[in-house]
Amino acid sequence: MELSVAIPELSVEDVQRVVESALAEDVGSGDVTTERVVHPGVTCEAALLVKEPGVVCGLAVAEAVFRALEPQVSFDSVASDGDQVEVPARIAFLGGSATAILTGERTALNLLGRLSGIATLTRRFVDSIDGTGAAVLDTRKTTPGLRALEKYAVRCGGGQNHRFGLYDGILIKDNHLAVAGSIRAAVERARDAGLPVEVEAETLDDVRQALAAGADSILLDNMSPKRLAEAVALVAGRAKLEASGGVSLDTIRQIAETGVDFVSIGALTHSARSLDVSLEVLS
Repeated sequence: MELSVAIPELSVEDVQRVVESALAEDVGSGDVTTERVVHPGVTCEAALLVKEPGVVCGLAVAEAVFRALEPQVSFDSVASDGDQVEVPARIAFLGGSATAILTGERTALNLLGRLSGIATLTRRFVDSIDGTGAAVLDTRKTTPGLRALEKYAVRCGGGQNHRFGLYDGILIKDNHLAVAGSIRAAVERARDAGLPVEVEAETLDDVRQALAAGADSILLDNMSPKRLAEAVALVAGRAKLEASGGVSLDTIRQIAETGVDFVSIGALTHSARSLDVSLEVLS
């Protein structure tokens, strides 16, 4: 699939897989409204609009929707993923087959709005802890099938990605510990994978055990800011510290100021509201 919009760190294969699935779901055996209302061969020009302030993300994905329906549709972006825009803002212009543009409209807007919403919420969290030295991380609490795109949206909003899946990072959580028997036993077994090992800790004693076992990172789960600060002092730079659990825009600054390295937020992807975007036929 040849696209005019760059998608850094996001593969064309990931985009194509999502677009094909989304179009199959929406179009099915055919767009019966457009097929009956619009004469074959009719062309039009249209614009993609952002109708509320936010961070743009997903332009190439939107383009891929229209190109999947008609490769000759033109798509000219006047914004880039990661741009903060004010309203009203036309972020792209397209032209060509009216059938392709109308059929692809909702799928393109659904994906563009979803990804822009994630990028916008992420930017709000990132801006909230500016100057603290902490970084915002996402989690695996993503929409099934959309993880690559949603994690890309987090990056466009200024956040960082935690592990992508179960295969590229070790995070030993409470249920793993319940089966393994102890933090030390779990860490020793995990070392064989040759990956950095992160251990979830709910108490300062858990933190001490994780340090003694040689954990590279410690996930401080649902700790108060006071307890987080105590954990930071206890660890004293010997492991990376990630705070998680119940993080909101109202609390993240206080959490980051405790000295943790990362703050992970599932809400970036599981609770982000889609940005209000639309398509307007111009002629």
